[in-house]
Amino acid sequence: MNFLKRYWNFRKRETGIAWKKAKKRKMCYLFLAPYAILFAMFYVFPVVASIGYSFTYYNILEPPRFIGLQNYISLLMEDDIFLISIKNTLLIALVTGPLGYILSFLFAWLINELPRWVRSVAVIVFYAPSIAGNCYVIFSVFFRGDAYGYVNAALMNLGIIDAPILWLINPDYMLPICMLVILWMSLGTGFLSFVAGLQGVDRSQFEAGYMDGIKNRWQELWYITLPNMKPMLLFGAVMSITQAFGVCDVTMALCGYPSTDYAARTIVTHLFDYGFSRFEMGYACAIATILFLMMILCNALIQKLLRRVGT
Repeated sequence: MNFLKRYWNFRKRETGIAWKKAKKRKMCYLFLAPYAILFAMFYVFPVVASIGYSFTYYNILEPPRFIGLQNYISLLMEDDIFLISIKNTLLIALVTGPLGYILSFLFAWLINELPRWVRSVAVIVFYAPSIAGNCYVIFSVFFRGDAYGYVNAALMNLGIIDAPILWLINPDYMLPICMLVILWMSLGTGFLSFVAGLQGVDRSQFEAGYMDGIKNRWQELWYITLPNMKPMLLFGAVMSITQAFGVCDVTMALCGYPSTDYAARTIVTHLFDYGFSRFEMGYACAIATILFLMMILCNALIQKLLRRVGT
């Protein structure tokens, strides 16, 4: 009881100190209020509302009806297609997320050593896929299912195959091709932040490091470059997680909607199906909540791993 009393007094005193500081800085909070209100309206409130709707049956035409955990039970116990979408999404995240993250950093690290004008051109080339919109559609030309597709034509000319392969219809090839396209498109935002972070590292730290015993570029990278880039590394990790778990447009554009045997079905595609095709908003909100929790857990894991960099 004495411990609880002391803890309560401590929290009360800390709250009082924080409140006094807030009153002294009320003008700062006043200037922050417009952004805070807009952020709460368009980001926080929709997330909270989505979690609330996930416990209801809601078809837009009728008022929401509370059904408890029924949506989650149906998702995890009865919806086989959702389980397929989880498997596909996790495969995409495990392959394209870490690989795209590492490649983005390595390309940024290599490009940072180039002359300034060459570096500027290389940055534009690598960042272009991220801002080009539906540029992934060009891969549908490469992987066409007839002899006029570039990949089929090249393989037939080399004598590797005798007949064209239906790359975007055959379930054995659909997901690997989508991963290739997603990986190509994921080298943008994270890459740009890494380039900016590398440019911001103080050069005098490298000189001090060599005086302290750093012998090669790998030690320089581990003990100097990476610790100075932790904010950029975290930003790149968050962007990689968001892109990997939010895959939808690429699979739908390349493999169709729905794809053959749901081989390219992702969680967001499943959400799109129930939310915008069937208008079962309660069920769709349950899918979105599960996806949100998966992203939060992966983000926490990445942050824990990044704390060890350079230690």
